[in-house]
Order: sequence, then C-alpha cells, then structure tokens
Amino acid sequence: MLPNRRTAAAIGTLALAGALICAAPAQAESASPAPAAPKTTKSAPKGDGAKAICKRLPKTETRVSTAINRLKGDATVLGSVARLEQRVTNAQTAGHTEVHTYLNDRLTFRKSLLPTLQKRQDDLKAVSTWCSAQESK
Repeated sequence: MLPNRRTAAAIGTLALAGALICAAPAQAESASPAPAAPKTTKSAPKGDGAKAICKRLPKTETRVSTAINRLKGDATVLGSVARLEQRVTNAQTAGHTEVHTYLNDRLTFRKSLLPTLQKRQDDLKAVSTWCSAQESK
C-alpha cells in the first residue's frame, strides 16, 4: 500500500501545484485590471456652471466668512493666526527648535490664507450681484 499512498500524494501535489500556477495569472489580472482607454464620448462643457455656482453661493459665502473670522480670532480660537503665533512663541521659549520651525512654516501659510480668502469674499460679492441680476431677467 505504500506505493499507492506515495503515488496518490505525488498526484495530489502535482494537481495542487498545477492549480496554483493556473490561478496565479488569472488572479493577477483581476487584482490589477488594465487601464481603460479614456472615454471619448464625453464632450466639452457647454456652459460655465453659472447656475450651479449661483445655487451654492450662500453656502460658499458662509464658509469663506467663517474661515476669515476664525483666522482673525484671538488666541482662544482654534485655527486662528493669533493662537498659532502663541504656539510658535511657546515652542521657541521652550527651546523646541524643530517644533518651532514646523509651526512657523504653518503660521506663514496660515497668514497667506487671509488675503486669499478676503479676495475670494470680494469675488463672491460680485458673483452675488451677477446672480441677482440674472434672476430678475
């Protein structure tokens, strides 16, 4: 009976190996499909999306004004320039140079956000005027 068991084990091993070899390419194809060709049926936008911009305008204005108020807040307001300035000062006082550098870079970026958001707020006022004029037509 030993030859039969050995033969059966060898056949089983070969069958398993064959199944694994055959399954590997199929599994690789399903795991990472070939990139699809870009769709050419889409056309260029026909408008500028003004209707959608006018529809979202109140929420956008609220979001921008909230961000400006947060940035202009005092040191008790999370996300304010003043609070981050205080953290930079604290890091410098404590001698944490790496933390000071990191926070100072964040402060530089946060300070640059304020003029950008204020410009966006002015642009939104002009868009609001335009949207109001379009509604009356």
